[in-house]
Amino acid sequence: MARLLRMPGVSADSDEAALEGWLIESGATVSKGTAVASVETEKAVVDIEVDDDAVVHTLLVESGSMVPVGDPIAVLLAPGEDAAAAEELVAQLGGGAAAAAPAPAPAAPAPAAPEPAAAPAAPPAAVEPAPVLAAAPAPAAAAAAAAAPAPAAAAPPTRPAGARIFASPLARRLAVELGVELSAIAGSGPQGRVLRDDVKAAAAAGASAPTSAPAAASGPGAPAASSSPVAVPAGGTATPHSKLRRVIASRLQESKRNAPHFYLTRHLRVDALLALRAQVNDGQETRVSVNDLFVKAAARALVDVPEMNVIWTDDAVVGFDTADISVAVASSKGLVTPTIRGIESLSLSALSAQIKDAVARANEGRLQQSELEGGTLAISNLGMFGVDEFAAIINPPQAGILAVGAARRQPVVADDGETIVAGTVVTVTLSVDHRPVDGVVAARWLDRFASIVESPLQILI
Repeated sequence: MARLLRMPGVSADSDEAALEGWLIESGATVSKGTAVASVETEKAVVDIEVDDDAVVHTLLVESGSMVPVGDPIAVLLAPGEDAAAAEELVAQLGGGAAAAAPAPAPAAPAPAAPEPAAAPAAPPAAVEPAPVLAAAPAPAAAAAAAAAPAPAAAAPPTRPAGARIFASPLARRLAVELGVELSAIAGSGPQGRVLRDDVKAAAAAGASAPTSAPAAASGPGAPAASSSPVAVPAGGTATPHSKLRRVIASRLQESKRNAPHFYLTRHLRVDALLALRAQVNDGQETRVSVNDLFVKAAARALVDVPEMNVIWTDDAVVGFDTADISVAVASSKGLVTPTIRGIESLSLSALSAQIKDAVARANEGRLQQSELEGGTLAISNLGMFGVDEFAAIINPPQAGILAVGAARRQPVVADDGETIVAGTVVTVTLSVDHRPVDGVVAARWLDRFASIVESPLQILI
């Protein structure tokens, strides 16, 4: 039966998204789980997958279009189904069918001169980003960059001063990061909308703010570096950046630039915690990890010190009434931080099961965008690699991230304050965003966390 593929809710705080590009063409046969389109949000580029085997009959939306969540973007047929069913569905869409016409028949939008040019350009746009981002060939990129400034330079005079610039959310953020003037870019999207790849092409061509052109040549090294590829040494390899790697780089750079970090370190006795874990796991099939206990203790501390259970926004410090914590996962595809919600109300076994499930799906690339959002705190544990201590970078807009090191046997002072005994110690470092959280608040939270870890029966209450 013919059905509609709709724009999913890819971001919790947005009711629309930019369709960056199609990964397939009309008429393509796709299997369940196949990615058919890429969608831009302010934080990432995510793929839309089909949930059943299908034949793509009609693409209803051009690449680069802003699409409200829930709106149809394509018409699908079941394998072997008569195309008449899809044609009837397209006809029922009315305006949607008209919008779909330019894809198979570029002559349809003849009244507006720019439209036919934009429509044929859309299919290549869905295919071009991969080679452009991945290969970054020196001669080809330089030639394309050299050709780009001419039309881009001519574009600004045609745009009235103060006129609204249409650009996708990710394109706007990327333009700020790369120092590119949006008004100097001729967008390749519908009605001249500026897309992510337009900004990258402009940055590669050196299209930074026109008034600072001389300074750009000698001062900021970033644009020059991106336009002058580094030669790959003999025997070396150049691994193209994946979409996820670019998102990770962008987010971490944004965090270090915008969030004033400060750091608090604490050495914790974990002998009682390890003993509790052994008792909890005794005879159980599902085993609780030490990291599960740290996550549970962190959640309890967030409840007890609610001033730490916050995020920073441009308008306000937003407090949470549940303990939602992100767990850093070094997946096969890169670093991701799925968020476990309402941890204060979860049992240890339920928490452990949720973390294991999130880690497994992260390695398979099956996490939803909504699972990567939210939370006020993250936990990153490198102790299993023998790292004694480290300071992690905050995942904005969260208020902090707790870095957990390895458990080491070492001499410690006993409870009597005089005797030296062997104990197991873990060093943790709390990175905090000083905008929403003051030093005293962070110190109170870390002290509460330490007391829970060192007297771990509180975790079970």
